[in-house]
Amino acid sequence: MTGAVDLSGLKQRSQGTAVGAPGGVEVTEANFEAEVLVRSGEVPVVVVLWSPRSDACVQLVDALAGLAATDAGKWSLATVNVDTAPRVASMFGVEAVPTVVALGGGQPLASFEGPQQPDQLRRWIDSLLAATAGKLGGSGSTEPAEDPALDAARDKLDAGEFAAAAEAYRAILDADPNNVEAKGALRQISFLERAGIVTPDVIAAADAAPDDIDAAFAAADAQILGQDVAGAFLRLTGLVKRTAGDDRIRVRTRLIELFELFDPADPEVIAGRRNLANALY
Repeated sequence: MTGAVDLSGLKQRSQGTAVGAPGGVEVTEANFEAEVLVRSGEVPVVVVLWSPRSDACVQLVDALAGLAATDAGKWSLATVNVDTAPRVASMFGVEAVPTVVALGGGQPLASFEGPQQPDQLRRWIDSLLAATAGKLGGSGSTEPAEDPALDAARDKLDAGEFAAAAEAYRAILDADPNNVEAKGALRQISFLERAGIVTPDVIAAADAAPDDIDAAFAAADAQILGQDVAGAFLRLTGLVKRTAGDDRIRVRTRLIELFELFDPADPEVIAGRRNLANALY
């Protein structure tokens, strides 16, 4: 799972812990922030989206619970019962159970669907621990490990110095090609540079010429800036339906780029991806 992901939008006002799954902490809307977002700033959190009606789900949760017990606090197991917490499941965009999502520092790091053999689970957890080693706050700390290069890049981005910020983030990617924040920031910078030149009349112009691809792109950018995210997605989805060949590929690519500006668990992104799939197939 990659992209400009920010799960802070899923925070809930109340917190607590509810236990009831075969293993780990059962996650609800009430305790999502405490048990997933905050906890993943300390150690990796492995979230299992499951249903007690599925034997495969129960077996997978049991297997992961055993690994969590063996690893003694190196990572945290959290479970989401999709039958009793459907809204939490929808935040993750779950299409099948069991689905497993690993988070670190509040951000999705990796995921898989379906049952896995014990040795595969062990390798997956070991890879997760290796990828996050030294990068999280550790037990008793909620502050992530500092990275001077990232701090400098963030400062440039916050100051609106897009060219300098892009250069800084590219340097980070040269050293760490899988850096999720740098990839997401570069997408955001590209959008902000492009959207910064749109004029107030672009939406009306696109409405007057609904099959003009460039006009639709400019209007969608303007809608994103104006917080009409759903409207921007629907505009381009409609254009996907009306185009074919290279034009369709071009529109689909731009729409996916816009999806990646947001948290993949955002309901509008989930709906947008579903609408895109329907438009394509």
